[in-house]
Amino acid sequence: MNILVTGGAGFIGTNLISRLVTEGHTVTSIDDYSTGTYENHIEGVKYRHCSVSSLELDKYDKFDIIFHLAALSRIQPSFSDPTTTFISNVHGTQNILEQARVNKIKVVYAGSSSKWHDPYQSPYAMFKYLGEEVCKMYRQTFGTDVEIARFYNVYGPKEIVDGDWAAVIGIWRRQVRDGERITIVGDGEQRRDFTHVHDIVDALYKIGIGKESHEDAWELGTGVNYSINEVFDMFKSRFNVEAVYLPDQKGNYRKTLRENDDSLLRLGWKPEDQLLSYINSL
Repeated sequence: MNILVTGGAGFIGTNLISRLVTEGHTVTSIDDYSTGTYENHIEGVKYRHCSVSSLELDKYDKFDIIFHLAALSRIQPSFSDPTTTFISNVHGTQNILEQARVNKIKVVYAGSSSKWHDPYQSPYAMFKYLGEEVCKMYRQTFGTDVEIARFYNVYGPKEIVDGDWAAVIGIWRRQVRDGERITIVGDGEQRRDFTHVHDIVDALYKIGIGKESHEDAWELGTGVNYSINEVFDMFKSRFNVEAVYLPDQKGNYRKTLRENDDSLLRLGWKPEDQLLSYINSL
């Protein structure tokens, strides 16, 4: 198949493209490199430096599937720059769906477990929610083939460790690297369903290449959650580090945990709890 991956130079996109290339597919990546890197490029893949908001597919772009992963995917930066987050996560998504509608291409959209929390808590949560709603509108109004996959706290190889776009595991990896104390936001009792990126990729592949369709969205979580304090204990055991507690932040959810087993029962997806082994491998 000829496949387009938006955000293809980023964390999840790079892992997905690696799988797609291994499976023998022809792959093109679209990325504006706001969070992706040239170091993530994979031989044999066509990379285009372009924003999803301005992408226009021409008659020569005969894609079978678009994996739409491009987004600004962190809560805290969305408070300081909600406009850019909106352009990327809502307008960019609408443009990808419009390109798919015109060219009759299947789309797999990267949703978020923030769907299950109050969308008014942060610009990020609201704009990912609106992205889903745009997908559902295109599916219902235009008959566009769109599947939504909601990600839960993804970690693993190629994760971001520097800058504002790093998630908690990446942030802590950098702090260990730089000899700093690990920062815990709030009381540390908030719980997260940490999902290895290879499991995310496996589910995306099954959704994209397969024929199974979900009337709402596929929930891609491990089905196990840990408190941030429990994850710190894993880091402490591995690296002998200390922690410092910081005040809680706006938009910080108390719990994420996969909502249902549809992805397991209908896709044959088998995610594994790999968090401890991953931390011990660092």
